[in-house]
Amino acid sequence: MESRLVPWYHIAEPNTYLVITGAGIEGLRITKKAWVKPWQKVQKISLTPFDFSLELQAMTQEKLMLIVPVAFTIGPEDTPDALTKYSSLLTGTSDGAVEGGEAVSNNVRRIVRGIIEGETRVLVSNMTAEEIFTNRALFKTNVTNNVQTELSKFGLVIYNSNVKDLKDPPGSEYFSFLSRKAHESASSKARIDESEARRKGEIGVHENEGLAKQQISKIEADTAILETQRGKDKASAQASLAIKTAELEAEVAMTKIKAQRIQEARDAELQKDVESKRAQMQLERLRATEVTKAQIAKESSQQSADAAHYLAVKNADAKLYAEQKAAEAASYETVKRADNDYYATIKAAEASFLDLQKKAEARYYQLTKEAEAAATSKKLEAEAVTEMAKAYQELSAAFGGPDGLLKYLMIERGVYTELARANAEAIRGLNPKINVWNTGPAGSVDGGLADPMAPIRNIFQSLPPMLSAVQEQTGITPPTWMMQMPQQKGSDGNLALEAAESANGNVQVVKGKAVVRT
Repeated sequence: MESRLVPWYHIAEPNTYLVITGAGIEGLRITKKAWVKPWQKVQKISLTPFDFSLELQAMTQEKLMLIVPVAFTIGPEDTPDALTKYSSLLTGTSDGAVEGGEAVSNNVRRIVRGIIEGETRVLVSNMTAEEIFTNRALFKTNVTNNVQTELSKFGLVIYNSNVKDLKDPPGSEYFSFLSRKAHESASSKARIDESEARRKGEIGVHENEGLAKQQISKIEADTAILETQRGKDKASAQASLAIKTAELEAEVAMTKIKAQRIQEARDAELQKDVESKRAQMQLERLRATEVTKAQIAKESSQQSADAAHYLAVKNADAKLYAEQKAAEAASYETVKRADNDYYATIKAAEASFLDLQKKAEARYYQLTKEAEAAATSKKLEAEAVTEMAKAYQELSAAFGGPDGLLKYLMIERGVYTELARANAEAIRGLNPKINVWNTGPAGSVDGGLADPMAPIRNIFQSLPPMLSAVQEQTGITPPTWMMQMPQQKGSDGNLALEAAESANGNVQVVKGKAVVRT
């Protein structure tokens, strides 16, 4: 890459191009010669192809390893598009630095090696070793096409490609076996071909001898036949000559007679023509006087008729011309009117289109601004939420954690007060009714002995509150006989029933005794 303080005229070698970049050039410029200004840089790229060989180890479709030796002659393609790609992508090193030709060549070789290895391995993995071995030309074509497709992206072209003999990797003898198999097959085929040729040679000798004898016999027979045919033809020719001579003599005599008769008939015809001509001349002389008068009258009448016809034709032509001009004027007026209507329609459509376009642009601008305003609003809300989250995070740290922050916020916003008020409103106006059931031990009589009536007494103690609860909750009233059976007044076992009958409030049973709450 060169840069000078004064303009410098550069000329490229026959196998190179100048690549110029800098001010006044969009992208890069590729040329053979040019003035390079101080604010521009120039670099030479070589079109000389280079050889690239490698032995690639790949795996076939049946998981068989083999070595594929390939050799390519590759160089930049001499087209503007390809040179632009090559100059833009491959004139520097892999780290972006611009160096000399050796570094560029190594970079290109490294890229080409990667492309060849990748495409060859992909192609080998989709074929069997037998297919690669037997279809060498097809394999070479596919490898070249696949590699060329990738190299075209870098502006490179393959000038020559070659796939050498496939090799076995260390520890494998697949191709050795194939070679021995091919050698044995070739040897066997050669021996078979040799015996076949010997057999055909012996058969051919005997066939040639038999054919020679047959040809000799045939030639002798043909000779005898030809001699007989020639004698026959000679006799036939002599007879034909005699017949032909007689026929010619008869024709000569007949021709002389016919010529004489024709001459006599011709003389008679000529005499007849002379007489006819003489009579015709006499007739014409008589006709000339009478016919001339009639001819003059006919010509005079014809001239008058022609004049009348000419006048009628001219009048008709004038009328037709006037009608044509009127039709043309009407047609022209109609066309102009149609053109005016078409122009007015077009202009109205254009005006309508412009109006719709302006409205659409205004609507688009309005929607754009509304979307921008909404986006700005959402962005500000997001920023506010973010700031609020940061503040809450700091408060959480100040109050000892999220639980402390939650309690603070609930106190600040009156959540506890609202909860208390809601609980108070929930239980306001309630009139709870409390039933207490006797679950204590059964009473005793006579110095601690068990009361035999305790189970019955317990049943009657539990009936009043239970029936009261059933009536309040379901509306079902117990039968009257359950409450009106004759009872013994004042006994301990019937105390609960007496209290239930006499009380208007709720019954509470405490340790076997009924207490009425009003």
